[in-house]
This record gives sequence, structure tokens and C-alpha cells, in this order.
Amino acid sequence: MRLTWTYIIMRIAVAATLGAAPAAIADAASGAEQGGNLVRNPAFTEAGGDGPAAGWSVWKPEWETAACRVRRSEGGVLVDGPASPYAVGGIEQTVTGIEAGRAYAVGAECDLAGIVSAARSVMVRLTWLKGRRPEHPAGWLVRGPETPTGGETAMAGTARTLFRDVLVAPDGADAARLSLEVKWPGSGTVLWRRVSLVPADPPAPRKVRIGSVFLRPRNSTPEKNMDLWCAKIDEAGRRGCDIVCLGETILKVGTRATMDDVAAPIPGPHTARLGEAARRNRLWVVAGLTERAGRRVFNTAVLLDRQGRLAGTYRKVHLPREEWKEGRTPGSAYPVFDTDFGRVAMMICYDWFFPEAAEAFALQGAEVLFAPTWGNTRPDAPDGRADGETTFRVRARDNGLVLVPAVYDGRSMIIDPVGRILAAGDTEGVYVAGVDLARRERLPFVGHWGSIGPRDRMPETYGVLTDPPQRDSLPRPDPVEPPAP
Repeated sequence: MRLTWTYIIMRIAVAATLGAAPAAIADAASGAEQGGNLVRNPAFTEAGGDGPAAGWSVWKPEWETAACRVRRSEGGVLVDGPASPYAVGGIEQTVTGIEAGRAYAVGAECDLAGIVSAARSVMVRLTWLKGRRPEHPAGWLVRGPETPTGGETAMAGTARTLFRDVLVAPDGADAARLSLEVKWPGSGTVLWRRVSLVPADPPAPRKVRIGSVFLRPRNSTPEKNMDLWCAKIDEAGRRGCDIVCLGETILKVGTRATMDDVAAPIPGPHTARLGEAARRNRLWVVAGLTERAGRRVFNTAVLLDRQGRLAGTYRKVHLPREEWKEGRTPGSAYPVFDTDFGRVAMMICYDWFFPEAAEAFALQGAEVLFAPTWGNTRPDAPDGRADGETTFRVRARDNGLVLVPAVYDGRSMIIDPVGRILAAGDTEGVYVAGVDLARRERLPFVGHWGSIGPRDRMPETYGVLTDPPQRDSLPRPDPVEPPAP
């Protein structure tokens, strides 16, 4: 059955608030028409005068030769760029009747044909206005695009696409500008079909209490280490943590043990012991172990759930000389994992030197990135050289995610998506911070980086990043004559 706008309007406030999958919209039962839509001519059924439809105006770039073509078509407003693959343009409407402090569900539906990247090329933006002035120059990008399950379209070769979100009008807001934007459609087309802006319940918070352990055993053994780390899991449980991050290779640090002494299969005896601590405290645990897999050894981080079960593993991809000379095998993937509070990922120590690692996790939707790390998060050197603390903060800010290093040098810490240190310490203990994963904070002028950054990437220009190393990248000095025999 064709997905109708009645389904979408009925469910958009609930689905967007709860973060439901697109299928939740497609499966919603049909009922009475939703009232309260503040958008004029939301289905573009009324012809316009100067614009493509009544109540809507066309926006064009300053360089008009790069403007998209915008016109009414059967079923809505059609946007394409026949003159340039890098054309931009769209339509917008100023919506009145906005009440400051009120939440509004935003929804839009369009059909895409021949669009290579929907996330890059098709956007819905809501900009709150205060006395006709934008509250923030970037506004808010509405969540999407999504392709609903079972949402076949009326035209062959097109994909039905949805945008949906719940946003709260800030203090002083009295109107909003709703923009339907197309960027670089290439040879494709976008048919905007319907739009809505309706009062809704405010979005529900997604609060999680995160712990990061600082503990560096000394003159210890693997068995004593396990007792020490499990005690820290118990401490995190007493402090109400939902998840706690331990250090890297936790059974080897501070001991004279060899890799053969501490390497074990995963799952195995070490995950079983950590799992017992996770289960009795009803929290998630991230820990660094040495994994034995047949004839190979990996530096591996594990994720254990509240029942103590193994929920995921990550094998360290980037190996420094100390590790590859020991014979460790590098990992080859950047997995992400769904928990009962959000999507998480793990990286290990030397990985933080490489921005591609954190970005790979972020692009797959990771909201919290845990980093068991030998070292370090030390502050910048006296001569101004950036050290671990700055680098970790930049990794969080670059990717708009929460970053949680647990270290042996520097401070174990919890960093928010714009780079603030929420909790940190370099004495033995568990450092705890509460985070609302539903909160979206914008950067000045740029906007919410978690929404904008992935759309504005240019991966087709990054080929040099995926080529295997061929030579030393340092500038070549002038040739030097070899010494005389």
C-alpha cells in the first residue's frame, strides 16, 4: 500500500521524540487527519503567483548561474539542476504563530530520482526567527533523510524519502523559516511533496551516566589486576553508572607478565570474570584485553552488557612499533554497537593519533566513543606542543560525539561533543558525568556539527587517504654526495 501523508503526520511527533525507526511511521495505523499544521499550502496544491506554489518563495544562490530549476509539477514542487551538477536552490516559507518554549514536530516528504547522496543533496532546515531575525545563522537541520520500509512511490525509479524531528522554539522566537534545500543534485531530481510543522510534546531526554576509571597497578600480577579492576566496576555500580570504561590491556599493566601469560580467547575466562562484575552491578563495561585467536594475538577492547554477556569486540587497528614488533596482528574494522541508551564504539590508545578512526565510528552513528588508553591525556607542553588532552578534545569536537578515555598517563576523562571536559582525574578512582544524548548543541555560526559535518564531507576527493603507504612523507632534502671511498 502506498505510504500516505496521513500516516506520517499522525506519527511524526511520537516517532521523532522517541527516535523510532522509519518503519514505525510506515506501520502506523491510519486515522483522522492531524490538525494544527502551521505551514500554508503544505502539499503545494495551490498555485502560486511569482513562486512555484502559494505561500512559498524560491531561494537562489548569489551566483545565479548556479541556481537550480524550481517549478510546480504533478504531485508537488520539482527541483533539479540541468545546467550544472553543482546547482543549488530550493523553496522556503516563513511560518508565523510560533510560541517560544513550545515544541514542534517538523516533517517533510519528497521523491528522489538519480540522487547519488541524499544526505548531501537534500536537506530540510528550520530557522527560528526573533522579530524577523534568525536566532542562529545555521538554524537546525531536520533529522533525515530516511527511506521508510514499504514506502513505495507512485513513480517508477524514485525513492520516497522522509525528514522528521521535534525542535523547541527558543526564548523570544515568534516565527520560523522552513527551507527545503537541494545541493548538487547532479543529473537527479527532487520532488517535494508535503511539509508539516505542528505543535508536539517536547523531545524526551536520553540520559546516561558514564564512568571512566583511573587506575595504574604497580608490582602486581594478572590475577591481582583482575581483582582491582572488578573493584572499580563495583565502585562504578555504587555511583549509579550505566557504563564504565577501564584501561588498555588491563591484565598486563603494572606486571611482569608476558603476552602468553595474559592472552586468552574472547569470550573466555577474562570476559567471564568481568561479566560477573557487570551483571552484579547491572551496568555496561568496556575493557582492554589481550585476545588469543588461534595463532594470532590482538589488542582487543570488549563491550559487556548489563547481564555480563559479551556484546561486542574491537581489535586495535593502528599498532605502534612496540606492538607490531611484539607480533600482534592489527584489526581491520570499525564496528559500532547498540546499547539500551545509545550507539557506542571503542578505539584503543594509538588509534587516537589517526583522525580517520574516530570519524569512521562517527559516520556509523556512534554517539559515545570509549578509548582504553595506556597513555596519554597530558595537557599541552610548556612550549605549546599539543598533547593528548587537546587531541582527545579535538577528536570529540571534530565528530560531535562523547569521548571517554581511560588512561595510565594524564587524566581519565569524559569529554562532551563540543570538546568540554565534563569529568577528569589522575588519582585512583572512577570519574563520572551525566550526559543527555538527545541534546544537540550548535557551534557558533556553523551549527550542530553532528548534523552538518557528515553531509559536507567530500570522500570522493580523499583517495590519497586510502592508498597504502609508499614513501616517507617528509620533505626530501637536497641530494648529498656520498662519502669518498
